[in-house]
Amino acid sequence: MGLIRTRKETAASPGGGEGRDEAGRVRARDGSDTVPSAHGEASEGTPRHKGVPLGEMLVQTGAISADQLSEALTQQSATGKRLGFVLVEMGFVGERDLAQALADQLEMEVVDLRHVEVDEELISLLPETMARLLKAVPVRRLGGRIEVAVGDPLETELTTRLVAALEVPVRLVVAAVSDVERLLDSVYRSTTKVDDAVRLFEARMEERQRTLTETQTQTVVDEHAPIVQVVNLILEQAVRDRASDVHLEPQQDSLRVRVRTDGALHELITLPPSMSQSLVSRIKVMADMNIVERRRPQDGQFTIAVAGSDMDVRVSTTSTVFGEKCVMRLLDKTRALYRLRELGMAPETYERFNDLVRSPYGMMICAGPTGSGKTTTLYATLSEINRPEINVMTIEDPVEYVFPAINQIQINDQAGVTFAAGLRSILRQDPDSILVGEIRDVETARIAVQAALTGHFVMSSLHATDSTSALHRFLDMGIESFLIASSLLGIIGQRLVRRICPHCIEPYEPTVEERAFYERGGGDVDKRDFYAGAGCNFCGHTGYFERIGIYEILHVTDEMKQMIVENAPHDVIKKLAIDQGMKTLRDQAIELISQDKSTVAEVLRTVYVL
Repeated sequence: MGLIRTRKETAASPGGGEGRDEAGRVRARDGSDTVPSAHGEASEGTPRHKGVPLGEMLVQTGAISADQLSEALTQQSATGKRLGFVLVEMGFVGERDLAQALADQLEMEVVDLRHVEVDEELISLLPETMARLLKAVPVRRLGGRIEVAVGDPLETELTTRLVAALEVPVRLVVAAVSDVERLLDSVYRSTTKVDDAVRLFEARMEERQRTLTETQTQTVVDEHAPIVQVVNLILEQAVRDRASDVHLEPQQDSLRVRVRTDGALHELITLPPSMSQSLVSRIKVMADMNIVERRRPQDGQFTIAVAGSDMDVRVSTTSTVFGEKCVMRLLDKTRALYRLRELGMAPETYERFNDLVRSPYGMMICAGPTGSGKTTTLYATLSEINRPEINVMTIEDPVEYVFPAINQIQINDQAGVTFAAGLRSILRQDPDSILVGEIRDVETARIAVQAALTGHFVMSSLHATDSTSALHRFLDMGIESFLIASSLLGIIGQRLVRRICPHCIEPYEPTVEERAFYERGGGDVDKRDFYAGAGCNFCGHTGYFERIGIYEILHVTDEMKQMIVENAPHDVIKKLAIDQGMKTLRDQAIELISQDKSTVAEVLRTVYVL
């Protein structure tokens, strides 16, 4: 179960001073009843307080200082929040430390929710709305009671409301608020509500087939049909899972729905094949696409409010042997943008890159495959260089995040606004710095090079495996080598690698092949302890939680320019870059393994460079 007990056990134990009877009352050694406990009868809605103030208890244990307590009390008087939550917000104590302190103060237990085996039958007893409101999750059944983990045991009438909902006596245990919220996201899946919508959809399809002709069944998606609910529920669960993409994939006997979380695809739900066409049609209607055309690939975009956040959704459809496949890219408009220093670059890499972006003119390229974080790096760079005294303009497809005080242009092929045409118009707008979302063709590349040569600072992205490959992609486009050498400041190659989940990290023994790769890549041969995620409720049992970037900077020095002009081979240019101080992607990936931030298996999956 993963329960962590405090020193105040609830059951009588050998050598213990007291125990509890079946009603949950504290019973002394001589058998006489004492005051009802925090976990006693259902009518006892308030945990028993020791009488020692929380702040004083934390100071006594050394968790905070007296000065920090005084500062937190001042903040509490201004906000009206509970002291414990104020201390967490101010960073003086961690949430799990607060949970332990509350448990000690209220004579309760602490529960570790990372490895709790949740009973779906218990979860179904407590409505999701109430569970999120009370920050409570049923953990297990104890005889005639249900044990409920709560983030705020002092919530008004907490026990009374839980008993009313569960219709059985409850026993409260304490957990960190964020742990409760993560587990709620894990156990209350939006996709569980899809079954009812699927049954209603199939019933309506049967009725429609009986009453309409075949041509009439292929017309328009009803705005109030169950299919609308299915699309919304899929998007809602994808947002909860921190997904970047949703894949709708028609199979021979099913419709598979997968989401990409932290760079890896996971199956979300399987739907009947009869829903495939209607589901894609609904998404096409939302994205203002042609629902009649099913053979040609199409692209579209729409905005929708999901789980309290405004999401920009980019849609792409293409025809497969079993029907139309649809991929939706999710862009959270409310997500905070990273600063350059927050990207996770190694100190020396950050210094080199920071020097590059301070240049008043020239071109800087971000290179990497799809989903490697190039746009995030470009936006972080924009935040760094944007100043009131310069004119910053961008041309993007699409504009993913709107910047104040920056002039952003959206590509519109139907209106003739392409990267090349838009870039030409930008050059007549007196720009200082220009961001080109992506260099896709030789015309855009040539204009970008000319802009860099005429005194503008140009940033763009390019699909390539690493920084050296990106340099040769320019040459392959037909841009003269002397123009590239004169305009290019540097190229940053990057990848995103999954982090080991901090909630379930544990030692493990790597395979012979993994250790050989680690040592061949320059890893410490004396390293004995390797770590990986065991899998828990918070990481979806993957062992990974979120990602970290790794970067390599190819700085175009005078010697490098000479090599470019001479069309030197790929390996020669890469060797020169390394000799001049470039830390390769593999070097930095190996460093992540040494620091126990990622695993050999993840590096092999994501970076693998011989």
